[in-house]
Amino acid sequence: MGAEKAMLKKVLHRTALGAERLLDRLQPRRNHGSGTLVIDPYIGYATPEHLILRGRVLAGARSKAAVSGQSVLRNFMQMTSLFLTDEVAGVTVSHGGTTAITDEEGYFQLPLPAGRAPGWHEIEVSVADGGTPAACPVFVPRPDARFMVISDIDDTVLHTSAYSLLRNLWTTFSGNALTRRIYPDSAALLQRLSEQGRNPVYYVSSSPWNMHAFLAQVFNQAELLRGPMFLRDLGLSETQFISAGHGSHKGQSIGILLKAHPELTAILIGDTGQEDASVYCAAVRRHPGRIAAVLIRISEDGLSTNDERGLAELKDTGVMVFAGSSFQSAILKMEREVF
Repeated sequence: MGAEKAMLKKVLHRTALGAERLLDRLQPRRNHGSGTLVIDPYIGYATPEHLILRGRVLAGARSKAAVSGQSVLRNFMQMTSLFLTDEVAGVTVSHGGTTAITDEEGYFQLPLPAGRAPGWHEIEVSVADGGTPAACPVFVPRPDARFMVISDIDDTVLHTSAYSLLRNLWTTFSGNALTRRIYPDSAALLQRLSEQGRNPVYYVSSSPWNMHAFLAQVFNQAELLRGPMFLRDLGLSETQFISAGHGSHKGQSIGILLKAHPELTAILIGDTGQEDASVYCAAVRRHPGRIAAVLIRISEDGLSTNDERGLAELKDTGVMVFAGSSFQSAILKMEREVF
């Protein structure tokens, strides 16, 4: 099974490289100095010292908004275009007198001084050399927050079938932002845990940054609670398909958020499709006293041996644990033990 999965990933890698080369021939990459640079803004977050604005500089955008009833082929072309970006390295972005330079994949983080009021802010970031400025959203938590919520996305709040590579790919590329399905129980759980915005909610996922705008649109349409996302770099090259492992990415992101909110404990939400129990158990051990509870959705394919082991080890830590096929019971558990 592992060999088949590795072979499938190799085929997908070669297919993606071929598609990128074909698209480049049909639509040549723009001159980076021609004034067509644009910012793909990501939701920023706050630390005690800074507001962290985030985004990526691209040489134009290829994707278009989905319309109701469009074909599977049209969906596939639009979703594929999200991954065939022309990122721009070494470009200066700025707000006021603060500047940052994009890395080799076009990403930037622009730290501004803290001090803005709690809530949502739209801060304009400019691109040097005639690029198009963009409003970068950033979220500042309330000072009376009791805890923070860190949730996975795929098969935790968004139906993806990430536990099966083939199903995951079909779900991702055959649909669009209008057809993707949010789990109602997850939406209700996040709303309850947020306490009407008192407690900040963050999303940590192995989905690539290329999906940020798409996921934001899906969340908005479903009226899912908005929050900063911590996604993963997609390393499409001759030798690499996706960078950073699932567990290491989530673990690092959880560490960043715990450091950003040293006064808050965290409630972690995930699923068994990508063995989140083991990932979260490792986080509990790395950050003693900082994880208040772990809530795990058991995915459609049930519990594997690794899932059972991960849940058992998680319960042995003494942290409050819920595991079930729906979060409806988790809401009741939170009502009794947290609120």
